Amino acid sequence: MLCHLHISNFAIVRALEIDWASGMSTITGETGAGKSIAIDALSLCLGERADAGVVRPGADKADIVASFDISKLTGAQQWLAEQDLAMGHECIVRRVVSSEGRSRGYINGVQVPAQQLKALGQHLLSIHGQHAHQQLLKQDYQRQLLDAFAANSSTRDATRSAWRGWQQLQREYSELLQSQQQRDAQRQLLEYQVAELDNFAPLDNEYPQLEAEHSRLSHGNTLLSQSQQCLQLMYDDEQQNIYQALSQVSAQLEQLTALDPALGNVTQMVSDALVQTEEASRELRRYADKVELDPERLAQVDERLSQWLNLARKHQVSNEELPALHQQLAEQLAALTGNDKRLLQLSADIQQAEQHYMAQAQQLSQQRQQAAEVLSNKISASMHELSMANARFTIVLQQLGAEQASANGIDSVEFQVSTNPGQPLQALHKVASGGELSRISLAIQVILADKITTPTLIFDEVDVGISGPVAAGVGRLLRQLGESTQIICVTHLPQVASQGHQQLFVEKYTDGQATETRMRQLSDDDRISEIARLLAGENISASALANARELLCAPAV
Repeated sequence: MLCHLHISNFAIVRALEIDWASGMSTITGETGAGKSIAIDALSLCLGERADAGVVRPGADKADIVASFDISKLTGAQQWLAEQDLAMGHECIVRRVVSSEGRSRGYINGVQVPAQQLKALGQHLLSIHGQHAHQQLLKQDYQRQLLDAFAANSSTRDATRSAWRGWQQLQREYSELLQSQQQRDAQRQLLEYQVAELDNFAPLDNEYPQLEAEHSRLSHGNTLLSQSQQCLQLMYDDEQQNIYQALSQVSAQLEQLTALDPALGNVTQMVSDALVQTEEASRELRRYADKVELDPERLAQVDERLSQWLNLARKHQVSNEELPALHQQLAEQLAALTGNDKRLLQLSADIQQAEQHYMAQAQQLSQQRQQAAEVLSNKISASMHELSMANARFTIVLQQLGAEQASANGIDSVEFQVSTNPGQPLQALHKVASGGELSRISLAIQVILADKITTPTLIFDEVDVGISGPVAAGVGRLLRQLGESTQIICVTHLPQVASQGHQQLFVEKYTDGQATETRMRQLSDDDRISEIARLLAGENISASALANARELLCAPAV
């Protein structure tokens, strides 16, 4: 609830401190005194558009601070926690507007944009101006009121969830269906490409092996003849070869080493070379024996290499990347084939999702129908208390087809009223006047007081255009609403003002050069005088005072 409001240099207010209490607070004052100044300041504090015109003339800035007790406001607590702005059970909102028109907003000392002030404000209070009841003419708002009374949030959430699931499947199906032609063309190309590569069947690491084999086969004659020549020089030449020469050198060095051990290292190296030469000769002989001159195999390898190069060039990949491309294209083809299967599966899933949604929506519709009967009777009874004795009120629900369904269900909700005997029930906008709408709106607010979690309701002269018994009925309903919700009501009617648990008085002062608005809480005696003034005007009579005492002493709850 709203606990305290500080206003500095706002409009014609120089400085104002207001402590707010629970229950119903009424605000009265002379015409033009600025009875709505506190509400205007609150609206600005909670994110309404600001400009330099709100700053008191001669001041450099307007400063508004509102303190709220949110210990019982789980919605506000959750919102603040999500924004990392929580500060226990207290919430302090501040708005500063400079004389140049720049504004800054703060929540619990942290600067925030105006949008966040407005978002938080929805969890803290609701302001009903003279024309707020016009919202009652909107069918979406009528449905929201009915749902609030029915307390069907769990069923609504289930319906909304079923709707989202159904719509998601339909969107997926539509997107797949729209791309069907494109997929068909793509699939034909992929089928050709994959079949061509399947037939060629390139293997991982095959290309470098083909290159090596091709090089070996194409140079077979050279490899054979030159390896044999090398073998002759190293070992096979009977006249002279490297092995024989090294053998002679090794024998001579062994004799010299006996004479001078310093030649031992050289002798060992030559001995090692002799061994290596013999081993190399054996290896070279084995290689020469295996060299194949196979023109047929060379032609096969040459053909495969040629095809490999052509396919790689055709698909614009490197030679080594061709096997990976083959795998990638095959997977894409499989995915496209899977899409066709997905379409069939989606069609079945959509039908099942629609059935699930309709079942949830039907359950929601039944709950609404049951609540509509009870709420219609309650509103009719309240209208009778507000001097609309012959009025009838009913809530008409019409079930829509699946093609008109929405996340809110399959119901069209319409509030209908008849205000005069013999008059048929018709939609509110066709029958009810502004004053009647205001009374109907107030009756609904009272009935839904324990269903709606808005902690503070502000009524800014919603009683304009009514008087007498109607005003008394409005006052009683507002006080009843104040038993469960903090009510702040700006009024000019004594029947309404007297019903407040406390009363604030707004007065305007001027010294001829500057004007200032002040607000103060009235004592019991002051309230009698103020109610009498509202009854009789400036010339307060004894009967007016007596009437005021009677109004104040007998608040009908």
